[in-house]
Amino acid sequence: MGGVLTKERPLYVGVDGGGSKCRATIYTADGQVLGTGVAGRANPLHGLAQTFESIEASTRLALRDAGMAQTDIKLLVAGLGLAGVNVPRLYQDVINWQHPFAAMYVTTDLHTACIGAHRGADGAVIITGTGSCGYAHVGEASLSIGGHGFALGDKGSGAWLGLKAAEHVLLTLDGFAEPTKLTPMLLQHFDVKDALGIVEHLAGKSSSCYAELAKGVLDCAVSGDKVAAAIVQEGAGYISEMARKLFSLNPVRFSMIGGLAEPLRPWLGTDVVAKISETLAPPELGAMYFAQQEFTK
Repeated sequence: MGGVLTKERPLYVGVDGGGSKCRATIYTADGQVLGTGVAGRANPLHGLAQTFESIEASTRLALRDAGMAQTDIKLLVAGLGLAGVNVPRLYQDVINWQHPFAAMYVTTDLHTACIGAHRGADGAVIITGTGSCGYAHVGEASLSIGGHGFALGDKGSGAWLGLKAAEHVLLTLDGFAEPTKLTPMLLQHFDVKDALGIVEHLAGKSSSCYAELAKGVLDCAVSGDKVAAAIVQEGAGYISEMARKLFSLNPVRFSMIGGLAEPLRPWLGTDVVAKISETLAPPELGAMYFAQQEFTK
C-alpha cells in the first residue's frame, strides 16, 4: 500500500509505550484497524535508544501485519502515548527524535489511555501495570496523579508489589522478618537457594523485572499468606485513594487498565469498584485520536 499523504486521506499509527512493552496499531482516518505490532518496553526513563527502537520495531511489525511495505512508515502520522514523558526533559528528548514518520505527536500514556478508554469523551482512568498512575479530564480541568516512576513511586503497581515482596523475603532470610510463602516463591522463581541468589537477579534491574513477581505475590495473598496479603492491601489501598482523588473532578466515566486492573479489583474499595466502567477502546486508539486532532488543526 502506498500513496501520497494528504490531510484528506492520512494513515495513522497509535503507539502505547510503557515499562514492559510497546504496542503500535495502524489505523485509517475513520479508525479502521489495518495492523498491529508489539515490541519491547518504551519508557524514556529507562533509555531513549530502547524507546525509539521499540517504537520503530512495533510500527514495522504493524506494517507487516497490515500487508504494507516497510517504506510506508514514512506515510504514517504517529501519535505516541509514552510513560515518562511527563518529565519535561524526556518529553523534549522524544520531540527532538529524528523519527521516520510523516509527522509525530507526543503525549503521556495516561492521556492517550484516557482518550481511548472513553472514546474521546471526558473521564478518568487509572493504569495499573508495571507502573501506576491516574488521570482525569473533565471540561477544562485535568488532574494527573502518580507516574513518578520506579522506584520513586508507582505504588500498587506490579513493580512495587515485586519490590516489596523481595524486600521482605531478604529480611526473612536474614532472620529479621516473619516467615512467608513469598520466600519459596522467589527462590523458585529465580531458581536460587539463598538471599544472594535473589540479589544477583534483581540488583540494578528494571521495573519490568520486579513486575514479573507480581502474579506470585497475588497468588500468595489469595492463598492466605499474611505478608503477601498486607502488601497487596497496601498497594490496593493506594490505588483506591488515587481513584477517590480523581473522582473529585466528577468524571462521567472511570476505567482501569493494565495487567493488574482485574487482579487488584477484589482488593479495592467497594466505592471504587462500583464506579468502574469498561474501557471502550485501547490506548493505541487514544493515541490515534490525539494525533488526528493535532494533525488536522
